[in-house]
Amino acid sequence: MPKSMTGFGRGESSLHDRKFRIEMKSVNHRFSDFSIRIPRFLAPFEERVRSRLAKDIVRGKTDVWVNFESFAEEDMKIHINEVYADAYMKVLWELSRRYGVGEPDRIALELLAKTPDVIVHDKYDDAMDSGVADEIWEGLSAALEKTLEQFNIMRETEGKALICDIKENYTRALDIIREIRELVPRASEEYAERLKERVRELMDKFGESGDNSRILTEIAILADKSDINEEIARLESHLGQLAEIMNESGAVGRKMDFLVQELNREANTISAKSHDIQLTKSAVELKSLIEKIREQVQNIE
Repeated sequence: MPKSMTGFGRGESSLHDRKFRIEMKSVNHRFSDFSIRIPRFLAPFEERVRSRLAKDIVRGKTDVWVNFESFAEEDMKIHINEVYADAYMKVLWELSRRYGVGEPDRIALELLAKTPDVIVHDKYDDAMDSGVADEIWEGLSAALEKTLEQFNIMRETEGKALICDIKENYTRALDIIREIRELVPRASEEYAERLKERVRELMDKFGESGDNSRILTEIAILADKSDINEEIARLESHLGQLAEIMNESGAVGRKMDFLVQELNREANTISAKSHDIQLTKSAVELKSLIEKIREQVQNIE
């Protein structure tokens, strides 16, 4: 069953003292476009995430948000900037002795701990070098799979609804094409009478000794304009192909879109050729149904 290009999913995982939360949503787009917002620390995994998404998503603009929390000791490193510390300590010791304030060592150490750039927190920066990349990907991948599962369920549900709407319009379009086919003989007879009248007018204008080739050319042009049997046959063929595609799985949106364009082309031709009020009315209704189908097809992956 075809999927919708519109979907939403959310997933979480907690492994190895790390928590991942992922959200994703997609909207219609002619091609496949991924926008992945991921913490800098997880940037090395972005291409893996993109490759996994590409397996399930063929078309649509997809936004992905990755949130991360860690309680793992190896993800948090605290360093002392010894150069800064030595310089600050020397100055604080001299100030303490000069003014005779408290115990120099204790006061200097307290102030030193509050000084910027002396105690440095390297959050996550060393984690990728500590041999835990596989653990991190395990947690990230688990959250991604849960997100995709929910995301795909929603797309499949919406896809079923879209196909249901398309089938309703498809059935009505078939009925109208049958009505058009039934109208053709009567409309052709009426047009033949008008054609004969046109021929008589030309004969009166040019006379029997006039330019008969001009008359024959005029008749051929008028006859060709009235013949819509070929367009009807192509409409039925295209609708038959559309019915087959609706039962396929995978990304079929482009094929359906192409067929709808062809349907619209044939309906326009019938409308242009028609010289019968009822035929014209049916052709207009058919074009309206094809447009409704096109709107739904635009949402199919």
